[in-house]
Amino acid sequence: MRSVFNRTLLEIAEANPSLYLVVADIGYGEVESFAQRFPHRFFNVGVAEQNMTGVACGIAMEGNTAVTYSIANFPTVRCLEQIRNDVCYHRANVKIVAVGGGMAYGELGVSHQATEDLAIMRSLPDMIVIAPADFAEARAAVHAMITHQGPVYYRCGRKQEPSLHAGVIDFTIGKAIRVREGRDVTLIGTGTVTYRAFLAAELLGKRGIQARVLSMHTVKPLDADAVNAATAETGAIATVEEHNVLGGLGGAVAEVLAESGAGIPFTRIGIPDTYVHVVGSQGWLLDRFGISPEAIARTAEGLVRRKR
Repeated sequence: MRSVFNRTLLEIAEANPSLYLVVADIGYGEVESFAQRFPHRFFNVGVAEQNMTGVACGIAMEGNTAVTYSIANFPTVRCLEQIRNDVCYHRANVKIVAVGGGMAYGELGVSHQATEDLAIMRSLPDMIVIAPADFAEARAAVHAMITHQGPVYYRCGRKQEPSLHAGVIDFTIGKAIRVREGRDVTLIGTGTVTYRAFLAAELLGKRGIQARVLSMHTVKPLDADAVNAATAETGAIATVEEHNVLGGLGGAVAEVLAESGAGIPFTRIGIPDTYVHVVGSQGWLLDRFGISPEAIARTAEGLVRRKR
């Protein structure tokens, strides 16, 4: 997905002379094309993410659009103060791109994992939070992000993510995409793990349970209408995210359900309130934390039984 992001950004930059890219000594093998094509609009500030964010904010305050780019938690947690005080407070046109969200860099340990980022970013005023599920969403999300005026957090996958959508998609910030129809339960996913929710729905279908699947590519602003429709039409909801169950997609959906007073069976599938203390591949870690298609399907079956 990072290659899709970088190719799309380069295409947009060809027609947008006010688009800049700022990196923190990362992205080799991906960002060279932008740097070579637009050397005066590319800055590598070194391993200094706080400075990267400040430079990007300065570029944006001069009437431009600045994109910051780094691995997982480095462009977010390491420079949170600058994002809060410089970018968001001034509503600067800075787009924060984190490559390899969740446990995509599982082999490198917790220092390279982003499992609290959605909660942190969605808590910041004026910040849009996007986590595309596949290449189609990734391309569309870059265009939407650059068009939007103001801060955006873009949680990008790493590589080789499977396709969730078979054809053309209608991508709008704040509007979920219905990937699969269903009347018995709804699985709401965000980011690349949404594909596992889709596989779980396929398993459920073989067991006589029809599961709706929503790709909630925008965690903020959340598509409350899609959540309320799922509540009324399926009567049970599970959220699926590669993130701590506190404060991310599950928390956002829970807020909508609590305020609606729906009182339906609901659960959050994700990483429990702990750090990832083991090292392994992304797929292995997802399975270990109960985010396999089979585990998701079992949880959804439990919700359907509660509903009945």
